[in-house]
Amino acid sequence: MNKRHTLLIILSLVFMTVLAAPPKLPWKILEGIGFQDKYVESVGDTYKFPIFTSYIKSLSGKLVQVEGYVIPFDKTGAEVALSANPYAACFFCGKAGPASIMIVKLKTKNTQYRTDMYKSFTGKLVLNDNDPEEFYYILEDAVEIPLDGK
Repeated sequence: MNKRHTLLIILSLVFMTVLAAPPKLPWKILEGIGFQDKYVESVGDTYKFPIFTSYIKSLSGKLVQVEGYVIPFDKTGAEVALSANPYAACFFCGKAGPASIMIVKLKTKNTQYRTDMYKSFTGKLVLNDNDPEEFYYILEDAVEIPLDGK
């Protein structure tokens, strides 16, 4: 095999790897949704339900990458919350909106996460626009991936 063929194979592999990487989904896009107030009879109250953008809808069920601040809440390590903001300024403290947080359902349990660790995860994006007891965004079968440049 000559050098030209070797270079062509290497470049093909690099491009395939880059193209196969899931898109990064910034919080600015996740938070840029609309809302609609709906009365939920089972709880006797009105909730804000999300109106997802067409771009976010196009990612539903697909692999995406999201970075954020970890907020552990499940003692088994099966799930963590991921926030656009550190805990002191997050949704739970009333300082951010409901689209600034997501549930991350880990493929492999991990009890080593601590509050405000900044991590990156990839997983299948699931959108929730009808269950007031669940976050708007769910990342299923999620795995931690190294942060770019770190």
